[in-house]
Amino acid sequence: MRMYDVIAKKRNGETLSEEEIRFMIDGYVKGEIPDYQMSAMLMAIYLNGMNDKETATLTSEVAHSGDMVDLSPIEGIKVDKHSTGGVGDKTTLVVAPIVAACGVKVAKMSGRGLGHTGGTVDKMESIPGMRTTLTEEEFFQVVNNTGLSVIGQSGNLAPADKKLYALRDVTATVDSIPLIAASIMSKKLAAGSDCILLDVKTGSGAFMKTLDDSITLAEKMVAIGEHAGKKTMALITNMDIPLGSLIGNSLEVIEAVDTLKGNGPADLTEVCLQLASGMLYLAGKGDLDLCRAMAEKTISDGSALKRLIAMVEAQGGDSSVIKDTSLFQKAPFKLEVKAPKGGYITHMDTEKCGIASSMLGAGRITKESEIDFAAGIALKKKVGQSVMEGEVMAVLYTSKEELFLASAEEFLSAVTISDEKPAAEPLIYARVTKAGAERLV
Repeated sequence: MRMYDVIAKKRNGETLSEEEIRFMIDGYVKGEIPDYQMSAMLMAIYLNGMNDKETATLTSEVAHSGDMVDLSPIEGIKVDKHSTGGVGDKTTLVVAPIVAACGVKVAKMSGRGLGHTGGTVDKMESIPGMRTTLTEEEFFQVVNNTGLSVIGQSGNLAPADKKLYALRDVTATVDSIPLIAASIMSKKLAAGSDCILLDVKTGSGAFMKTLDDSITLAEKMVAIGEHAGKKTMALITNMDIPLGSLIGNSLEVIEAVDTLKGNGPADLTEVCLQLASGMLYLAGKGDLDLCRAMAEKTISDGSALKRLIAMVEAQGGDSSVIKDTSLFQKAPFKLEVKAPKGGYITHMDTEKCGIASSMLGAGRITKESEIDFAAGIALKKKVGQSVMEGEVMAVLYTSKEELFLASAEEFLSAVTISDEKPAAEPLIYARVTKAGAERLV
């Protein structure tokens, strides 16, 4: 078999066989297929797409290119959640403790943030002493003892994906739905959980900007999960507005704790309850209404917060900052950003809000960037709310005062103020299962 012939086949819009996809991924990981040939293949896939069977085969081969985590030492059903990334998205820190408090195990590997989206691991590391790198034995022990553990991706998990993503990044082939689906799901399959709940973001702060594209991506990923024998479901959630009111690492942990106490913002609370209900449903805990009631009860009785505290302690973290969030280290400088005119906030470019937060030190511009855990943005006004000229719309926090000017300019450019009040936007657009997409609005 020659890579030249496989490239030509996909260039001509034909369907690749399992053997051809296996040959391609195996050869590329081993270094037998050069970057220039794989670049040609990625562009052929970008232009001609892949059917569900091709995408499932590609995903499986990428997943099996490295370690496949065996979670059998963890008792019971294991359920995982994956978000396609967003601004202010601290849902894992709320949802995982809720699900664990309902008796379902969450053994989760999360990523770090790069660019305008934040990473769960970075948020967790804003908790003093918190370890996000554990041995496999420690990881299993924490999950068995507390019901949940969230750690950074470690080991040799889907090495083909790392190589392919680096190539996609420089060949203008990142935003291909089959390639995105294979990249995300290869890591989910390698991570070993029984059930997978996907939170597919749509809107200005998301990777998928339109609802139709988001549903198409969700359908691909659900099909891959089900093909691999994993119970899989996706929710399409709104990322046209930052989720919650706080953006930044320790700020988002604080908001997650407030939500577990029942005092969180309405939008964040609702999205978390929907996600938790979906995870419990996949784990066989009942229908969605019953699962929703179970999730709500863990907040009202405090059991979900206790699970978060238990995980933090088990992973070496100082739980005093969870029990009393005022103990988190504060940024030494803050700046109020005021409305340039009166009216209603009709749009808030979520990606620009994320960039503004990163510019304060809350995110990475490069992989080597140092994070300022206390930096970030507290939103005082959001879409749909009225503002008067000179009224505070947001407060910026940083440890370097000189970062304010550029960040404030970026934030102001993200906000549109108009005379008419905008229509309310939904939080959840659709639910996707193996039976198809159900639009909820």
